[in-house]
Amino acid sequence: MTTAISKNTTSFDSRWQSVLTRDRTADGSFVYAVKTTGIFCAPSCPSRRAKPENVLFFSTCEDAIAAGFRPCQRCKPDKQLPNQQHQELIVKLCRFIAESEQEPSLTELSERAQMSAYHLQRLFKRATGLTPKEYARAHRINRLQKSLKQTESITQAAFNAGYNSNSQFYAESQQILGMNPKKYKAGGKDMNIYFAIGECSLGSVLVAQSEHGICAITFGDDAAHLLNELQTQFPNANLLGGDSNYEAMVAQVIGFIEKPAPLFNFPLDIRGTLFQQQVWRALQTIKPGETLSYSQLAERIGAPKAVRAVASACARNVLAVAIPCHRIVRNNGDLSGYRWGVERKQKLLEMENVSTKEK
Repeated sequence: MTTAISKNTTSFDSRWQSVLTRDRTADGSFVYAVKTTGIFCAPSCPSRRAKPENVLFFSTCEDAIAAGFRPCQRCKPDKQLPNQQHQELIVKLCRFIAESEQEPSLTELSERAQMSAYHLQRLFKRATGLTPKEYARAHRINRLQKSLKQTESITQAAFNAGYNSNSQFYAESQQILGMNPKKYKAGGKDMNIYFAIGECSLGSVLVAQSEHGICAITFGDDAAHLLNELQTQFPNANLLGGDSNYEAMVAQVIGFIEKPAPLFNFPLDIRGTLFQQQVWRALQTIKPGETLSYSQLAERIGAPKAVRAVASACARNVLAVAIPCHRIVRNNGDLSGYRWGVERKQKLLEMENVSTKEK
């Protein structure tokens, strides 16, 4: 498919703007041909720009060749591997962000990548599911978690993680850690976690709640094992058996397991990196009776290349059914791994199908 543009409409065509800025992220998405030379080029070609009224756009190199144009010997658009080049570039930028003591600005990253900030942001998010700023923030949080465990001083841990502002440090740490940094460093010391263990058609189920909301829903065959897992998750917290009111809430959770509803109407205490939380939010949009593949979920969050990272985030979910990672299957529809066993995953999907048909 070709598209000609006139001088009067040049400024309104995003492809022409990519040619003007020699945008590398546009390479592979189209080529442009020059009628006066009979040559077609990649958007990033360093050759002197043609007059806009002499330009034709083609979706592929094959289309341009079929129209009688020959590839430019300078940019070699027919030899480029843009996806591989882009992937290598993003890997280098991720490494640069991880090794930087302070968060690099988008301008600094775009200059390093030799492309516009707009297209770098778009390319980076397509590859990782996060903007450069979100990626830097997620990496900073990971460094914070490690530093809090290794450093005596909380202030030093914040500095090591790249925080320049105390207000930003405490706002982000509270949101991600689920508690203030002092408590996190002490392994959740003096934090109260209420829990109860019940029985359902899938075996034993443990439901735990912090002051912020439900922080764990786990399945197992052994109640003692479930309690040990909770103790490992919150090693120094006060684990308290729930009273009758709490046990009533747990009964409602079990009711949700047995007869799934579209919404899980309980507050959740969700702890994880920014990317993990992005995946978990997307999981909550999948309705009972529906399934997605890992690649479809990656596309849903705008990160089609981040399939492995999406699978890892699903595996780290500790809120069974509330964050329905059981609704993710392989591309061919077969069941894949599940933190609490593939048999439970199959049973959950079967119950959801029955519940959906009844409605």
